[in-house]
Amino acid sequence: MSDKLIEVVDNAGVVRLTITRPKALNALNSAVLGELEHVLVELEGRDDLRAVLITGAGEKSFVAGADIAEMRDKTPEQARDFARAALATFKRLETLPVPTVALVNGFCLGGGCELALACDWAVASDNAVFGQPEVLLGVIPGFGGTQRLPRRVGPAMALDLCTTGRKIDAAEALRIGLINRVMAQSELEAYAQELSQQIGGNGPQSVRAAKQAIHDGMDQDLDSALALENALFAFCFAGEEQTEGMSAFVEKRKPNF
Repeated sequence: MSDKLIEVVDNAGVVRLTITRPKALNALNSAVLGELEHVLVELEGRDDLRAVLITGAGEKSFVAGADIAEMRDKTPEQARDFARAALATFKRLETLPVPTVALVNGFCLGGGCELALACDWAVASDNAVFGQPEVLLGVIPGFGGTQRLPRRVGPAMALDLCTTGRKIDAAEALRIGLINRVMAQSELEAYAQELSQQIGGNGPQSVRAAKQAIHDGMDQDLDSALALENALFAFCFAGEEQTEGMSAFVEKRKPNF
């Protein structure tokens, strides 16, 4: 295993990030968050980026949470700074211009669930366990959970999870809309490969435009959001990508993006 805490594998612009602290169930400490921030800064500057997949090493855990041993003795000021650093890193992940997907295997708790929520969507193996159990430790979610979770599953379900600290399995996570898909653990790797090929084969600028339209439009009233969609739709006709895509369709061939 590399000494790096974030393993980066690039497959033609589809980048997989693997958090590699398996002995600690991939818990998020300052070193992991710092390295993740550094990797994301590098990815932001890449014009050839197509998608980002994020997962955890080993079969037991995506990310089991933040590192409690590191947090235990923090002062309020230190806790605030630690959370602010995590929030900034997760925001950087959330605002990447390409699709971001969490591949969840095993524990996805606390900061791990918040990391998955910062991705555009999540796919889980059937052994995945989700939750925001911070109240069991005398705190609340600090990496965005109280804000992104209700936006994903609704305020009532978010209050349920954040105030009881209960854990849910992949089937319930799918039912409430926390994740998009569940599959057997043995199928998760094949799905990742299929997803990489699917997104990688689409028009890169149109994929970016679709994400921008959805993300930015959610924060606007409907008329403004529709105007944004119209502007981005028109923008797609300004380059060669649309010409190639539509020509390939008419000519009954695969487009070469």
